[in-house]
Amino acid sequence: MVYYNPKEWFSFIFKINKAETLRELFPLMLAVGAYAGVVTYFLIDFWQLPDTSILKKVIFIHQTIGFVFSLLLAFRINSAYDRWWEGRKIWGSLVNNSRNLAIKLKHLIGEKNELAFFNYAIPRYARALRDHLRDEYVPEEQSFISVDAQKHVPNQVASEMIKNIYRLNKEGAINPEQLFSITAEITSFTDICGACERIKKTPIPFSYNVFIKKFIFTYIMTLPFTWAFDLKYFIIPIICFVLFVFASIELLAEEIEDPFGRDANDLPLDSICENIQKHVGELIG
Repeated sequence: MVYYNPKEWFSFIFKINKAETLRELFPLMLAVGAYAGVVTYFLIDFWQLPDTSILKKVIFIHQTIGFVFSLLLAFRINSAYDRWWEGRKIWGSLVNNSRNLAIKLKHLIGEKNELAFFNYAIPRYARALRDHLRDEYVPEEQSFISVDAQKHVPNQVASEMIKNIYRLNKEGAINPEQLFSITAEITSFTDICGACERIKKTPIPFSYNVFIKKFIFTYIMTLPFTWAFDLKYFIIPIICFVLFVFASIELLAEEIEDPFGRDANDLPLDSICENIQKHVGELIG
């Protein structure tokens, strides 16, 4: 995730970072600019079409659908941002529930060896969930928990925590009332995992995604036939800018709709996992 100061306007305007879409779109912008120049040459210089040409009427189609198109793109970026923000709230819940569980266990369990297990297991769950959402597996020293990388690793870690909680309850270290007080935090881990999987495994509907891309392509490729008569060769930089704006919205939406990866605008899961480990260690380490 890119950390920045939102008040530094000038640094945003004159600095290009790796998260910007200009780098990715620049070759396409050059190609579309060349296409617009060729279309303008044939319409104005080669064929010398008059101002009364029927092609000039096509601009009314663009004016009619332009407003609807802007609403469609606005909905696209808003729906993607909602997924990003929901993911951030879910991981915020994981942070809070990890702290709450650590605080309660600190005062419920006096045995240092038992606390050492949870000091490892709670942050381990966060790391396992992060890697699971990234379709990765990062092996760790399995001193407290042994996991099978071919199976659902977060579920295995959560199962080990619940098994130890129930064992402590059976041994009398945690009475039924105390067990009830930590049940919400224990069950929340699996609920959080399921919510994250729902975001990751339910992308924007295929037909909707394809329609937007085809609409952007058709809209941009037909613009030179309407603007060439008025703008002449000035259409080249203008159509490049229009492409940059429209395509950037789609690219940004694609990047943030799955917020658990390693892209520049994805959630800072590594930092969140480090904070969970640090805070749990301070509480029960």
